[in-house]
Amino acid sequence: MKIRLDIFEGPLDLLLYLIKKDHLNIYDIPITVVVDQYLQFLELMKFLDINIASEYMVMAATLINIKSKTLLPKPPEPEEPELDPREELVKRLLEYEKFKEAAEYLKEKERDRLKYIARSSSEMESKEIYLEASIFDLISAFKSALSDVPRDIFFEIIKDEFTVEQKIHDLLHLFLVKETVSLHDLFSSAKSKLEVVVIFLAILELIRLREIVAVQKELFGSISLARRQNVVACP
Repeated sequence: MKIRLDIFEGPLDLLLYLIKKDHLNIYDIPITVVVDQYLQFLELMKFLDINIASEYMVMAATLINIKSKTLLPKPPEPEEPELDPREELVKRLLEYEKFKEAAEYLKEKERDRLKYIARSSSEMESKEIYLEASIFDLISAFKSALSDVPRDIFFEIIKDEFTVEQKIHDLLHLFLVKETVSLHDLFSSAKSKLEVVVIFLAILELIRLREIVAVQKELFGSISLARRQNVVACP
């Protein structure tokens, strides 16, 4: 089952997520830590059969190259000051961050404008305002809930005890009873790590179909799931 999502921004977005999540210094990136986490995310995406654009693999190769350069022994007395191998990456990240902040500013202006559109008070009172969780937030939560599982076991569970289709049905039925569901509670209710995988795949499929949305009350906070029409999610 290959999952195709339109909620990926690209490898620079993943790198920014990793840097901000762990409060790292973008001007002095601990490249070994970031490379390891980046590759873990890619492995998890492959494990879940999430379609990965080639640009993610190009970035992986770039990061590994930078890491190898930083690990090379430095000459005792270099004739010229050596360039930091991270310098070009930092420039790209800072430029990308500026564009992202500009896009967020325009989105904020749009949200402000929508406040002046007349809506019934009952409609506004029935909807809470949340931050929409990114795909990286979801994968990070999934990574925390699941230890390493061999890829062959993944295929075994898809055809055996659990199915994504059944979990989708179960989730939709759950949302008829509850407006929001904690992602942590969903994972905790699973009887095995294998069931966690199928639950996560079902969640991704429902997000792709725009049936549900993953939200947070604060950046990098705990994630809840809700039917899209029941919440106001700020991108």
